[in-house]
Amino acid sequence: MAAATLVGCGGLSSTPSAPNGYAVEVRRTTHGVPHVKADDYASLGYGLGYAYAQDNLCLLADQIVTVRGERSRHFGPDASTTVAFRPLKNLDSDFYFRLTMDDAGLAAGFARSSAEAQALLRGYAAGYNRYLRDTPEAQRPAACRGAEWVRPMTLADLLRLNEEKATQAGAGTFALAIASASPPQPGAKPTTALPRLDLAALDTVSSVLAPPIGSNGWAFGKATSANGRGLLLANPHFPWGTTNRFYQVHLTVPGQLDVMGASLGQLPLVTIGFNRDVAWTHTVSTARRFTLHALQLVPGHPTRYVVDGAVREMQERLVSVEVRGPDGTLSTQTRRFHTTEYGPTLVMPAAGLLWTAQHAYAVADANRLNTRMLDTWLAINRARSVAEVRAGLGNLGIPWVNTVAADRHGAVLYADISAAPNVSETHMRRCAPPEAAKLFQSAKLVLLDGARRECAWRVDPASPVPGLFAPAEMPATERDDYVANSNDSYWLTHAAQPLSGLAPILGPTGVPQGLRTRMGLMEIGRQLRSGDGHAPGRVDDRQLQDMVLSNRSLAAELVLDDLLAVASEAADAEVRSAAAVLARWDRRHDANSRGAPLFKEWWSRVRTLPSLYRVPFDAADPVHTPRGLALTEPARRDQLLGALREAHAAMLAAGFAPDAPLGEMQAALTHGGRIPVHGGDDHEGVLNSVATTRLSRSGYQPVYGTSYLQTVRFDTSGPIAHGLLVYGQTTDPSAATTNQALTLFAEKQWPRLPFTDAAINAESLSSRLFLRE
Repeated sequence: MAAATLVGCGGLSSTPSAPNGYAVEVRRTTHGVPHVKADDYASLGYGLGYAYAQDNLCLLADQIVTVRGERSRHFGPDASTTVAFRPLKNLDSDFYFRLTMDDAGLAAGFARSSAEAQALLRGYAAGYNRYLRDTPEAQRPAACRGAEWVRPMTLADLLRLNEEKATQAGAGTFALAIASASPPQPGAKPTTALPRLDLAALDTVSSVLAPPIGSNGWAFGKATSANGRGLLLANPHFPWGTTNRFYQVHLTVPGQLDVMGASLGQLPLVTIGFNRDVAWTHTVSTARRFTLHALQLVPGHPTRYVVDGAVREMQERLVSVEVRGPDGTLSTQTRRFHTTEYGPTLVMPAAGLLWTAQHAYAVADANRLNTRMLDTWLAINRARSVAEVRAGLGNLGIPWVNTVAADRHGAVLYADISAAPNVSETHMRRCAPPEAAKLFQSAKLVLLDGARRECAWRVDPASPVPGLFAPAEMPATERDDYVANSNDSYWLTHAAQPLSGLAPILGPTGVPQGLRTRMGLMEIGRQLRSGDGHAPGRVDDRQLQDMVLSNRSLAAELVLDDLLAVASEAADAEVRSAAAVLARWDRRHDANSRGAPLFKEWWSRVRTLPSLYRVPFDAADPVHTPRGLALTEPARRDQLLGALREAHAAMLAAGFAPDAPLGEMQAALTHGGRIPVHGGDDHEGVLNSVATTRLSRSGYQPVYGTSYLQTVRFDTSGPIAHGLLVYGQTTDPSAATTNQALTLFAEKQWPRLPFTDAAINAESLSSRLFLRE
């Protein structure tokens, strides 16, 4: 029997757990944040699944359709969805998921998970299903009201959803290439060498494969924090729509777990957050999570390949997908796929990755069947120190992100202890086919010779997962001053003490850094030198909040003076007019900054020009180089001024004055109206990264960027946390809380996060729900 009770905002009361059942309390505080409290992990998952369905039913139901490979059945083959942060047509998505989702393997991994992880997952699915039973069709959000594709969730669905998250930086990035792979037709012309790889095309492919997301993660220890305890900034830059939205939550099992922060989609734990002793965040890592393998095929048999002289047969699979036609009738489409001991085959014709009569390619993903993920985050959720966080990372369940953490004792941690192929620099040199010798340098893609067994991933007895790097071989450092990462490699985790000496597949060293990385390290250095209200060398949470939302443009600070020196004297009146706008600009991306859009348009046109900078990169001074504009050549000056003229004209053509304030052009178009959004592009070095659509007559609309904001410091009583989920908890545009957090973000407010029972009860509870089944 199931029961749900919605009560007023009186005092807390405990709800005993029913034997072999679920019992949970869900309290909602300001902006609809659920505080889920239960006496066991199954009930905790149950409450979270129910709460998430209340806020995001249509989003999650849609994603279940995706991982089942049923989008074409419900929405037609030609509409698009999002896979691994990129658009993909429904039909290709369906074939990809039906091919790659290994339900038996996921079930086996689930059986090896801890009892707590299993309980969380079972409970989450049951809680989602309970919401479906409790909520009549007429009361569901308009986006999926009456939709036949909103169906109960199975445990297999939830395991697939987590597998989809884990493989977003591996096989998921090749979803179209995998879904399109087929052997050559009989009679194909034989070749003796690998197809010539187009390195320029592969370089473009590599940039496309890099996840279009990022983060800032900073941690300060007892040597630099204002009170000598740990201090953390979390600032992930994730999509504002689709299935990679964060969800703010507080989870409590008395005596076992008490953690608050943000979860990613349907993961039934906090992925970025804090507990009484530790605060942590993640940033997308530069380590490659996959390798490509060049296969030598048997002449006349394009589905047989050779390893150490022995012939192997590819596994053939016929995959069928139901497809809804324009008239609503269903038909079936079938494709023939082939997989190898390395993974599925793929084709990328534009880059020369072809399946010929003699050669083919396969992709191996370090996160395939990564069912360790939930236990890793459970260990972090329960950690009492950064040392325990580091230990929890040791099962290699973190899929594709760095970890940055601080504890109440004043220790900080940076670690990229995660799932990565065990491929050393020597291994890469020895095993790269001749035609691919420059592939890693040009496109950061690792291509190995699939015809030699010695070229498979190395198995280290010290690694808990065969074929992956052991934790001791991966980047990690514990300190008492600071660590920082903004999506460049582990190299400049600390500006004064770089890390190096690790396998190239884990990230480059001694190379130019992204402008956001440089801006962060500059801001940290400036703050520690000045003190700004504290003794020099100290920083507090308020200063971190101001720093990350200062919206300074490092690109402008590096090059604008040089541009103005030539543009203000240009013969072209339009160029001089544009220069006058930029001369008055405050060089920030605040909503009232006039000139920010004009600079954005100019910089987008010139930032990738070769030899752009006057002072070249210096590995001995990576934070401050390169800088300045190279203006000695008249052709280069004409190029830069021509781009400024184009930027000026583009704004006029879109219907905006060249000195329009950013907030007039960059805004979220919500159900409740237009909300100006501050922040700038990652490639401008703006810490508060906000990526937008291209300029149109509607201006710019945010697509991804600052999503969850959190600062945490510790005092003798526990954590003091501030933050918000920028786009809010729900995807239902009619919900009362939809735009509340976005309005606070627009005002640069950082609400205090209620963590203790006293703080929760002091807030105005929007609802309090007891669930039992």
